[in-house]
Amino acid sequence: MTATIAVTGGTGFVGAQLIERALASGRQVRALTRRDQPRRAGVIWVSGSLEDRESLVALAAGADAIVHIAGVISAPSRAGFEAGNATGTCNMLDAARAAGVRRFVHISSLAAREPALSDYGWSKSRSEALVKDSGLDWTIIRPPAVYGPGDRETLDLFKMARRGFVLLPPGGRFSVIEVGDLCRLILAALGNCDAIAQTYEPDDGTKDGWEHRHFARLLGRAFGKRAKPLPMGGRVLATASWLDRMARGDKAKLTADKVRYFLHPDWVVAAERRPPPALWSPTVRTPTGLKATADWYLEQGWIR
Repeated sequence: MTATIAVTGGTGFVGAQLIERALASGRQVRALTRRDQPRRAGVIWVSGSLEDRESLVALAAGADAIVHIAGVISAPSRAGFEAGNATGTCNMLDAARAAGVRRFVHISSLAAREPALSDYGWSKSRSEALVKDSGLDWTIIRPPAVYGPGDRETLDLFKMARRGFVLLPPGGRFSVIEVGDLCRLILAALGNCDAIAQTYEPDDGTKDGWEHRHFARLLGRAFGKRAKPLPMGGRVLATASWLDRMARGDKAKLTADKVRYFLHPDWVVAAERRPPPALWSPTVRTPTGLKATADWYLEQGWIR
């Protein structure tokens, strides 16, 4: 078992869940943070950022493996995505080599399959190329849509379902994965030699993914409601993106880049890239996971 892991993005949704599971498995954690964090047994917080090369070397020092989760999912320009996802990954790879850490698990995205579709996908594709050329013992994991307790990216979908409707792209299918299942895969891959130089696309086990309208109904059932799917075409989504930008500025979630991503009809994981069952299999059925997530949002007061 990998005794000590260095984690970027440890204060984010996936990273925080990963730290919990790593500690529960008996591992020690070194985690990067921009802000002071409460002390915790088994965790060493390293102050810094992906732009600070010295802090990244300090993060990697003494670790047996690195899990690189941190990145940018929204940015006003391609340069912003490049800085957060490509340059940040390059800096972390350099730090791993400087600290003598060979094992590197990179959390990418299904968007990397379509680099011409969005600036985000382009930047994640660039990051993957850097990892593959690093000379390290790498594994790339491309999660589909990740959900679970504590997630703010999918929160708006749950809020809509609670009100009885869900705004959706006009068509297509997509895959999902519950955050705990994703973290189990990351930890399983760390200590598995067969996972080296592999690119995995994990999901919830649903063979052909979910149609948007079916997923909307699942979200409604998580609240005991009938949620009506409301498909939106490209023009409507573009207008909604403009309104979101006007309302939230650089914090807008429905960016033009995301609109292009949403309108793509196929975000189902590739069957040949699913992790082998000997390494990992999903354990959380999506209806069960959505219900648990909805309950958590209600209990925490994130949804009323």
